[in-house]
Parts: sequence; C-alpha cells; structure tokens
Amino acid sequence: MNGTDLSTVTTLIAIAAAAGVFGGILAGLLGVGGGIVIVPALYFALSLTGSDPALTMQVAVGTSLATIVFTALSSSWGHYRRGALDMALLKRWAPAILAGVVIGGLLGGVVSGYILVAVFATVAGLVALDMIFRNPGDGSLPRSFSPRVWAATGVFAGAISAMMGIGGGTVCVPVLNFLGYDIRRAVGTSAAIGFVIGVPGTLIYTATGLGQNGLPPFSLGYVNLVAAALIIPLTTSFAHVGVRIAHTISQRALRLAFGVFLMLTSLRMFNDLIGAW
Repeated sequence: MNGTDLSTVTTLIAIAAAAGVFGGILAGLLGVGGGIVIVPALYFALSLTGSDPALTMQVAVGTSLATIVFTALSSSWGHYRRGALDMALLKRWAPAILAGVVIGGLLGGVVSGYILVAVFATVAGLVALDMIFRNPGDGSLPRSFSPRVWAATGVFAGAISAMMGIGGGTVCVPVLNFLGYDIRRAVGTSAAIGFVIGVPGTLIYTATGLGQNGLPPFSLGYVNLVAAALIIPLTTSFAHVGVRIAHTISQRALRLAFGVFLMLTSLRMFNDLIGAW
C-alpha cells in the first residue's frame, strides 16, 4: 500500500467511526438505517482523499447499503420488542419496495455520481421541510388506500432509497406518518424495511462496480470493505441507544432536530453540485 492509499484509508477510518456512532443512534431513533448520516459522511471523506468524483457517490451509497443490512436487523429487533413493528404492514409493502430497490439499484450503479448527489440532496431537502413544518397526526386513524397506491408508494420508496443508499426510513417514515400511522410505529416498521432494501441493494452495487478503475483501496465493487467493517459494529451497537431515546423524548423535538440536520446536508450537497457545474 502506497502513501496515498494509506492516507485514504486513514481518513475513511476516522470519519467512518463517527458516522457509525451517529448513524446507529439515528437508525434506532428514526428508523432510517443510518444511511442518511453514513452516505454524506463517506461522500465528504472520499472527496477529501481525492478519490475519483465520478465514483465517490456510488461508493458512499453502496457501502452505506451494506451497513444498513446489519443496522436494520438490530434496530428493528429493538422496536419489535417494544411492539412498534407492524408485521401486517411490512408484508403488504415489502414486495413493492423490493421491486423499487432493483430498479433504483440498477440505475444508481450506472448513472453519473452527480445524478445521485442531486437525488440525495433533493429528497433530503424535501423531507427536511416536511419534518420541520408539518404537524403529524396522532396516528389513531390510519387512512385506507387501494393496493395500487401501496404498490406505487412502495416502488417509489424502494427506488429512491436504493439510489440514496438509505434504509428507507427517510422516505417511508414521512409517508407512513402522512397515511395516519403513529410516528413510533412508522419508525419501527421502517427499520425492518431497511433490511429489505439493504440486501438486494448491496448485491447490485457490488456487481455493477466490479472492475471499475479509481475505486478506493479495499473495495469490492462499489462497497468499501474497510469502511463497512468499521461502521457495522458501531451502528448495530448504538442503534439500541437510539431505540431507547425514541421511546422517551418528545417526537416534535425529534422531528425538528432531524429536519434541520437534513436541510444542512442538502444545502451542502447542492453547493458541491454548483461548484462542479
């Protein structure tokens, strides 16, 4: 390993460790899989190391999806034990979400990394506005929609999540909350949906990235093994901390803090896009 590779790995390790802790807490707290923290963290870390800008976002997304597989299992189990995981909803929505993941994963593996940045920044900004300004219902009367509506929203959520490298909570929690589900039940179910998104998403990004030139050291396709190996134990451990917090603090305060974080991330990514343009 030369000096450049060592510097790249060192930077990745430092930032991945912080992302693993905060990503794990948010995973349990909001059912987001941690990707909403991990993707921008890896994106900025790889940018600092001088990695190929055309591949930076794909590696961040692919690596994030690999970590979400394990984080989702840890987080969803914690919510399941507290009765906040709706198995009927999960069975209804999972097939459509899986179809969306395949579509989004294939697109994410072949399109320009700048398109992925634009998708991430746009969706993160919209979700931030929703989190900050909309007052959610109390979840006592979930709305009823046809199977076609559930299928359409599932495909959309799966595709966007696979392109963003997130566990689905960033999209699924606001959707479920809008449909009338209690915020805690929406968070718990979205945590389990992260597993449905993470497994096929990781396989697709691994396959589409094989043989690419300019990948960071120790990458298998678009999945960086060093970052994944460090993040996974941290996110799975700290997800339990997030679950405990989610069932004790004010949900309004939680939505506001998360919304502000997402908006800052979105603005930073748009700034990068403008600079690249």
